[in-house]
Amino acid sequence: MSSPLADFIDRAQRLFVLTGAGCSTDSGIPDYRDADGQWKRTPPVTYQAFMGELATRQRYWARSLLGWPRVGQARPNGTHAALVALEARGQLEVLLTQNVDRLHQRAGSRAVIDLHGRLDQVRCMGCEARIAREDVQHLLLACNPGWDQLDAAQAPDGDADLDEVDFSRFQVPACPQCGGILKPDVVFFGENVPRDRVATVQAHLAQADAVLVVGSSLMVYSGFRFVQAAATAGLPVAALNLGRTRADDLLSLKVEQSCASALAFLLPSAANA
Repeated sequence: MSSPLADFIDRAQRLFVLTGAGCSTDSGIPDYRDADGQWKRTPPVTYQAFMGELATRQRYWARSLLGWPRVGQARPNGTHAALVALEARGQLEVLLTQNVDRLHQRAGSRAVIDLHGRLDQVRCMGCEARIAREDVQHLLLACNPGWDQLDAAQAPDGDADLDEVDFSRFQVPACPQCGGILKPDVVFFGENVPRDRVATVQAHLAQADAVLVVGSSLMVYSGFRFVQAAATAGLPVAALNLGRTRADDLLSLKVEQSCASALAFLLPSAANA
């Protein structure tokens, strides 16, 4: 028997899918917000603090040294596989993800836009060089022997909780090419999504006939604005999310269920069951 979500997807021919942290929790990557959309922890570092304060960069990279392996070694889960299957059905206009873990691409999705960038790449803010995050991990370990042995709990987006640690001892590597500041190639809070990326997303939205939100509370405006624009244009919007979303009053359909189980009908094995 089909579900309201399956019917919603079946009616769409050019589906605009927006995904958030709820897609990756089954891959062992923690999310930021509770069921009411509130922060579970201290909000992430801002762009202004990262660029303006060495102490902030020391704290960020020390925690990242311990948190990155969880993201770097994470594997796609059933939600990612279901969205690959949706693309294979020919109904996907684009998959816009707020996540920076690249798990959609690892799963095999091709029509993906990383709204907030990618954590597996580091950017030099001086010369614009791009360096693999794994290579930066080797630099961090070489500059800070023993730090990888510290006990730390995992946090969202490659972060880790380090308490009562003197970060002033932490050595932050500079760009090997120009000596500039290295920053993850992601959009920090207080930083704007590049205009050309926003324009590309808007062009895809103009071609879509429905919007599906998967695993996002939409509390961050950079993602919410596209749902808001879709609703204004009269497109039907469905959300699959455990808990409140910022767009609840704009939705045609709301499904409060785990992403993987709700989308399992898309998988080839479900068709043969």
